[in-house]
Amino acid sequence: MKSIIDTLYSAIDVVLTDMDVTDIKYSIEYPEELLYGDYSTNVAMVAAKAVVMNPKELARKIVERLGFINSISKIEIAGSGFINFHLSREYFAETVKKIDDNWGRGSILSGKKILIEKSAPNLFKPFHVGHLLNISIGESLARILYFSGADVIPVAYPSDISLGVAKTIWAILKKHTQGKLTINILGECYIYGTRMYDEDENIKQEIIEINKKLNTKESGVVWDTYKEGRELNLQYFKKITARLKSEFADYFFESDSGVVGKKIVQANIGKVFEESNGAIIFKGEKYGLHTRVFVTSLGLPVYEAKDIGLLKLKFEKYNPDVSVVITDVEQKQYFEVIKKAAMLIHEEWGTRSIYWQHGRLRFKGEKISSRYGNVPLVEDLLEQVKGVVREKMNVVKRKVQISNNDILIEKIALAALRYSFLQGGSGKNIIFDFKQSVSLEGNSGIYLQYSYVRAQSVLEKVSDDSITIHDTMLIPKEIPVFERLLPRFPATVERASKEYEPHYVTTYLTELASTFNSWYANERIIGSEYESYKRALTKAFATTMKNGLWLLGIDAPERM
Repeated sequence: MKSIIDTLYSAIDVVLTDMDVTDIKYSIEYPEELLYGDYSTNVAMVAAKAVVMNPKELARKIVERLGFINSISKIEIAGSGFINFHLSREYFAETVKKIDDNWGRGSILSGKKILIEKSAPNLFKPFHVGHLLNISIGESLARILYFSGADVIPVAYPSDISLGVAKTIWAILKKHTQGKLTINILGECYIYGTRMYDEDENIKQEIIEINKKLNTKESGVVWDTYKEGRELNLQYFKKITARLKSEFADYFFESDSGVVGKKIVQANIGKVFEESNGAIIFKGEKYGLHTRVFVTSLGLPVYEAKDIGLLKLKFEKYNPDVSVVITDVEQKQYFEVIKKAAMLIHEEWGTRSIYWQHGRLRFKGEKISSRYGNVPLVEDLLEQVKGVVREKMNVVKRKVQISNNDILIEKIALAALRYSFLQGGSGKNIIFDFKQSVSLEGNSGIYLQYSYVRAQSVLEKVSDDSITIHDTMLIPKEIPVFERLLPRFPATVERASKEYEPHYVTTYLTELASTFNSWYANERIIGSEYESYKRALTKAFATTMKNGLWLLGIDAPERM
């Protein structure tokens, strides 16, 4: 079945052909204000030059020739020549009728295999807020791409061998804590080892020797301690990501990619890389990029070589159409080097890779606790946000009925964090405001959740059969604003998947919730003349909201 937008394009193309206008690129989009209709096109302004005519006059001629278009109730000309289309009441009723659990699913990415690296945790230290940001964006992107028909393979890339790991191992041995490690001990040892590495040259050399042993997998107390800490941290990572409702199909490790990457770099000396003072470098300056070391003078692969090895491992195992990596905007130039080097080694590694960068995260309104270093841990931040949620609940408990239980509070806290992380586009900095994040007035995860719960309260005592639209149902002539927004959900998901931008879904759901809540506050649903249709409309809203929240990785609680 043809979509409305395809129908409009076809109708306009016929008119342009009749007027001998060809090769005109115009758009049909949603107008910013619903006052201007449900669709708007700039075709008259684009084609005016070709026919030597005033855009507004051309718009009139196009409208005259369009005639009747199915599902369009009114066509208007606005401004300097925009043509605005208003959809019919019947169209919206039919849309409400077909909204079900699959609403929003598409096939634009059908047949595409997309590998998405949702998390790259540093083992031997606790999961911090930067990891939470990565995994929140990666989880949402994975779900959006899956909803659009792609075969999505979510993976993690733990940093399990590095100089940082060697610093932690040194501290563990110094403090004699091997055999009795905990996550807290690992965190403390990481901080201690890092500080001593910077302060004492002798200790620095000891840590460098440990790093060599780790890279050669030399048997002994260093390797045994490493294996103990690695396994402990992997289990911790799986536990905390399960708490964050995020799963992985596979894991790639730096300890493996480093070996592979070093071989690739050495094999491409003279072609892509060159030797410099015993190290192997990529002369990025030739391409307007940074020159970077890939293998050190000690013969050890660094992050750059490991990322090249990772590409080989990913493409050999899965051969994805697209490989997506979630990373920080401050690493933009780093990954430009990786992408260029990859393209010179194996072109498809570069052309099929997307390095999605989020902005810097800062906090407003509260001091963030941090047990290890200056970066707050996920568990600490989550507990702190849960405390803000509890405080909010105590303030509003007399106004709304909220169930004060820890499972629900955690769902709300995660919604607060994820909404804040996903409301801006790629590369934009993120400000997490504790008070705003739990606001019931809008622009928050709890606002979306509460809007869904409010809709469920209308539906909970009625069976699904009783809210099915039928031909004899009375349907109000007036079309609520949120009802006019409902048909836009599939297009919003499609756009988010095409551009790899979850914030389109966040923005859409916020507007949808706001307009629904306005309608809910001013409309009589139960006992009204149009009760049956209003219940069906409320169910359509709830389904759309639930599907949209799932795409953001936010739970939709049935009660609050």
